[in-house]
Amino acid sequence: MKPTVADHVAQFLVQRGVQLVFGLCGHTNISLLAAFERLGAPRFVTARHEQVAAHAADGFARASGRPGVLVVHVGPGMTNAATGVATAAFDSVPLVVIAGDVPSYYEGRGPHQEFNLRRDADQVSIYEPFVKRAWRVRRADQLPRILARAWDTALAGRPGPVLVSVPMDILGEEMEADVMPASVVARPALSRETAAAIADELRRAERPILLAGGGTRRAADAVARLAERAGIPVVHTLMGTGVLPPDHRQLLGMIGFWGSPSANRLASEADVLLAVGTRFPETDSSSWEAGVTFRVPPTRLIHVDLDPHEPGRNYPTTIAATADAGLALDAIADAYGAPTPDRGYDWNALHAEREGFLADSRANAMSDELPLLPEKILRDLRQAVPDAILVTDVGWNKNGVAQQYPVDSPDSFLTPGGFSTMGFGPAAVLGVAAAGLGRPAIALVGDGAFGSNPSVVATAVEMGIAPVWLVMNNAAFGTIAGLQRKHYGTGYGCEFEADGCAYSPDFAAIARACGADGIRIERPDQLQGELRDACRSGRPTVIDVPMRNTPVMTPGEWDIERIYQVAR
Repeated sequence: MKPTVADHVAQFLVQRGVQLVFGLCGHTNISLLAAFERLGAPRFVTARHEQVAAHAADGFARASGRPGVLVVHVGPGMTNAATGVATAAFDSVPLVVIAGDVPSYYEGRGPHQEFNLRRDADQVSIYEPFVKRAWRVRRADQLPRILARAWDTALAGRPGPVLVSVPMDILGEEMEADVMPASVVARPALSRETAAAIADELRRAERPILLAGGGTRRAADAVARLAERAGIPVVHTLMGTGVLPPDHRQLLGMIGFWGSPSANRLASEADVLLAVGTRFPETDSSSWEAGVTFRVPPTRLIHVDLDPHEPGRNYPTTIAATADAGLALDAIADAYGAPTPDRGYDWNALHAEREGFLADSRANAMSDELPLLPEKILRDLRQAVPDAILVTDVGWNKNGVAQQYPVDSPDSFLTPGGFSTMGFGPAAVLGVAAAGLGRPAIALVGDGAFGSNPSVVATAVEMGIAPVWLVMNNAAFGTIAGLQRKHYGTGYGCEFEADGCAYSPDFAAIARACGADGIRIERPDQLQGELRDACRSGRPTVIDVPMRNTPVMTPGEWDIERIYQVAR
């Protein structure tokens, strides 16, 4: 059998070091799956829904630091995956999406599952709002160049997803061609002049502060180096959680709506704010309300980001620079010169202020109630599995963790930040566990998220991996139900009920039916032991934890609260 275009795709992925591809079959892509089998690599992980596959590829990319690869079918395959791909785009995660497409010679005639209501063969347009670049292959000889460009584009500058759509007839064409060699994708650095200008701003400032965004997640050492040399406090966004160890004396915590009062206060009082790798999104910026988290101006903003479109989007800048976070921070530290030994901060008092803010949370963590309080769940998780990689969903398990859980490093906390996608956690943990990092992979998720697609358990059994799903079960979309009850006095449409009573499926039984382990927590002292046993078992495990919701503290501001009040 002569090699085909599909064989070339398989060879390309293997030569780029891809070991796992996530996706779902369809009549347009099965020739590619057959090529994977012929070559013996990469391994194809079939999910039971394309959104699950997309999140799993995303989780693999976040955990491994390499691009995730997703293979989908045309039409509903692409639309099902779109939410997961958009989630990766908003969090700057590199994905290479390969879609089977309708036969090229039927384009525009309405072949099965073609998009043609607005333009003929309009499949690619679905992804254009959120991918970095999309290609529809027109001839077989285009493919080697397009694959190489797509791979490099996913990694270059601000990382993100790309789409390569290949008509099924072209995938089946015979083709012998060499795989294009890999490029070295260099990261942009600061010029010496810009680094010196930023260092001078920091040295002359009386109340400077460093804001670490998600772009600093792989630059934690550089954040610490500059902060310690310049003697300045560090605050972080949701996506920057873990950039400094929780006991670092200069760390003030998260900013914004769910942040800490001291972080918001010092950020708003700063005369110079060095922001690295952040978009200044709404919740991190307290809906951009002047003086709550930031006050720019009069604060002089220095904004460094890989994406040249971000500086100036939400706040005027004094210095705007396009650069890799780690390279930029190291260059500024080098230009800063001799350390500033003391800027007059009382670090002990700031630490005490932060602990005072968390006092109620610490008290709840000692509760022996059943259902458990969420703070108690976090405490038991930390004590039982301190080295876990937490993959969270949205709601309490995202906002509460970032605010209250001592995250040791950025790679210990993976969450859907920009798009805030429910359903991310249960699926992304598959990719994290598959990355083989030698640490327990635990999905900390609500019952709403887990219930949206519990097929993830069956996929884990098929893959032979052992993630743990810790389901914080309050029989509701808890965070939204809390907002609705606070402002409208009802939980209608946000809480699960049957026969007038709170309702939840038996998630532990569902896990056992899939061939995994399933545990229902029935005593307040049970969770720690079950977590330890689950992580030692080497088996995928669902731990269903009944929980009574408590609100995450909100020292910042979010404009939706005002809207609700007006609506009432």
